[in-house]
Amino acid sequence: MRGARALAAGVAATLLLTACTGPPSDEGSVRPAAGEGVAWAAEGMAETIESIGTVPSKDLKAVRLADGVIPPTNRWFSGLVFGDAPQPVYPLPLSFALTDDGLTFGLPEVTTTEKTIMGTNAPVVQVALGEQPTWQVVAYDDLSVTAEASADGSPLGRVTVVQGSPYVTYTATRDHELSTQLPFEAIGEHAELTVGDDRYVAVTDGGSIDGGNVTLPEGASITWGAVPEGGDPARIAELAGPVTATGTSYEVDSEVRTTLTYEADQPTVVARMPHQSDDAATCELGTYASSFGTMQACEGNEISWETNAYEARGELDLSGLSDGDADELREALTADIAAAKDYPADTYFGGKALYRDAQLYSIARQLGAEEEATAVRDRVRETLVRWANPEGCTTEAAFCFGYDEVNRGIVGLTPSFGSDEFNDHHFHYGYFLYAAGVLGADDPELVEEIRPVMDLLAADIASSPANEYFPGRRTFDVYASHSWASGTSPFADGNNQESSSEAVLAWAGLSLWAKASGQDDLEREATWLHALEAQSARAYWTDFDESDPVYEGYGHTVIPLNFGGKRDYATWFSPEPAAMLAILLIPVSPSSDHLAGDPERIERNVAEATSTAGFNQTYGDYLLMYSALAGEEARVAALDEARTLDAVDDGNTRTYLLAWLMSLES
Repeated sequence: MRGARALAAGVAATLLLTACTGPPSDEGSVRPAAGEGVAWAAEGMAETIESIGTVPSKDLKAVRLADGVIPPTNRWFSGLVFGDAPQPVYPLPLSFALTDDGLTFGLPEVTTTEKTIMGTNAPVVQVALGEQPTWQVVAYDDLSVTAEASADGSPLGRVTVVQGSPYVTYTATRDHELSTQLPFEAIGEHAELTVGDDRYVAVTDGGSIDGGNVTLPEGASITWGAVPEGGDPARIAELAGPVTATGTSYEVDSEVRTTLTYEADQPTVVARMPHQSDDAATCELGTYASSFGTMQACEGNEISWETNAYEARGELDLSGLSDGDADELREALTADIAAAKDYPADTYFGGKALYRDAQLYSIARQLGAEEEATAVRDRVRETLVRWANPEGCTTEAAFCFGYDEVNRGIVGLTPSFGSDEFNDHHFHYGYFLYAAGVLGADDPELVEEIRPVMDLLAADIASSPANEYFPGRRTFDVYASHSWASGTSPFADGNNQESSSEAVLAWAGLSLWAKASGQDDLEREATWLHALEAQSARAYWTDFDESDPVYEGYGHTVIPLNFGGKRDYATWFSPEPAAMLAILLIPVSPSSDHLAGDPERIERNVAEATSTAGFNQTYGDYLLMYSALAGEEARVAALDEARTLDAVDDGNTRTYLLAWLMSLES
């Protein structure tokens, strides 16, 4: 969001119980976990958090969050919690919303135009609870969220929605009646509703359905389900038992395997997204249309899929440079060092500059330019130490981090792009972690000095499971397999993410920091996150499968901005075609292997991005770097143009631009 903007095989599992159905507990729950995860010593974390002190908490208006539940920033369902009114959310294949008199859900109608793919909120089934409820989110886990309705000061019932599930389950806490604006017709053991081309079923456990009226005694429940295209309503009704918990497990080796578990008393229906297509589950129930492509409906209690594991690299490999190329890089290095500016004080541009100069240090070291390497390294090291001073915010007005004890996270004292509202934390902190990983790789004393605060940055975005200080994996959505950038998601189209490449960099940076600091479990988790984020970046941002019917009529080769219910050829900051692609490339790190692929697709992506002004424009340096991935001829042409390019981005240097292009030859 911007502006408005090879390891040994391992398994980490977090089975996350929501207590979503049945009588509610006295307190809300957040990801009570069983199993192995990534954990930092609670005592050490508490000590560091106490030492850095607190920063003023911004009022995120978490008006629909139960006491004791960690604020769910950066979630697909954040819009249910934050803001004066709840926003629709998109637990695909459904859309779902809380309303003044109840709730709504439905299968979104997917439409495609030249610049937009819409799968917006579809209140097809409108449920009134019979009283004017107030809503609170009382529990959530990896894939599900549960909200409780209260009326007259006491709980009325709870509703649970689950990503990948076509079902919505409502359980009565006390006797009451519900109604739907359209009547369901009783057919055997279930009821059905047809609206246009879509069909829905309803099944009760302990209750009754009479047309548009539903009677639920205390503890009884009703589950509504959406029937997939080509599906059998009776079978969807048979599989309509409530999902009571969801879980995630993964294995990391030369490939990464992810498994999502849907706990229920019987097999259920799970809709898998296009990027999950190598799953071996039985998927013969039909299909759902979505703005992300055709989803297959599977019978079972889990889905699994594999993706490539990508290597997190701290530096380019310059071992094959010719003498002439090395001399050219030394000249560029001297100029870049001479042009160095003061470091920015905010967490985005400040972290990005440290990453940039860590790459300069690496290049200088590989060139044998010892004086230049020492100068750059000392500058980066000094600034990292400054940022990582646990007591920095007690003595400085910038270049420091504090803890937000209300919203549960680490915030830089000088925010940017709404980072004090928890926007973009993975983008910002990924740069810091990358720089720390690069310098810390051969400097154990630095690692020891900066580790307390760097570990807090890592914990802010990658705690697993949740703990009393941070939510679990704050930004990362395992089902969608990518991050969400908006902290509070004040959008009717759901949460969003723009810079898929910076999201990939976040997990590469986390991996490098974990390796430098000797945290094997964290490195394994980071490798998993890196693999999934890279897979989704290709599947939904830069290399989507144009043969899927959802892309018929879409007029572009990339999608820069993805929401839960909408996908746009747009950015938060620029209407230029160059920006549309560049935001999916920056900063083209040594760990950007996911950008490589089909040369013809790369050429098409670049052709569109350069159609108005060529390469000699803002972000042209990143476009040149990406263009070189199309093959040797393209690399040579890019290198020639890079030598005369008027300017490079402030997150890049001429030295790195040339070194990247030269390194591809070797």
